[in-house]
Amino acid sequence: MRMIMEVKFPLEPFNAAVRNGTAGLIMKQILDDIKPEAAYFGEREGKRGGILIVDVAKASDVPRLAEPWFLKFNAAVEFRVCMLPQDLGQADLEGLGKKWG
Repeated sequence: MRMIMEVKFPLEPFNAAVRNGTAGLIMKQILDDIKPEAAYFGEREGKRGGILIVDVAKASDVPRLAEPWFLKFNAAVEFRVCMLPQDLGQADLEGLGKKWG
């Protein structure tokens, strides 16, 4: 299942990794391992953060995707289901509207 994975980095230990030159390498290692469909990084609530699109085939995938961020950066990680327009087209919104509307 395609999910939005939001990662929020506290200032430390990320600042220390930037100062010692390891932040980029660690992030590359994590991204190479988890292989997101897409990854975008920028400011999130006044701190560093990122939005990744990942495939979660089973619940046991969540630790594989989240633990690197927890362990390397003390990051907070949240997952949200997301859909492509084609996915939404398969949801039978008309049928649901008739049933529940």
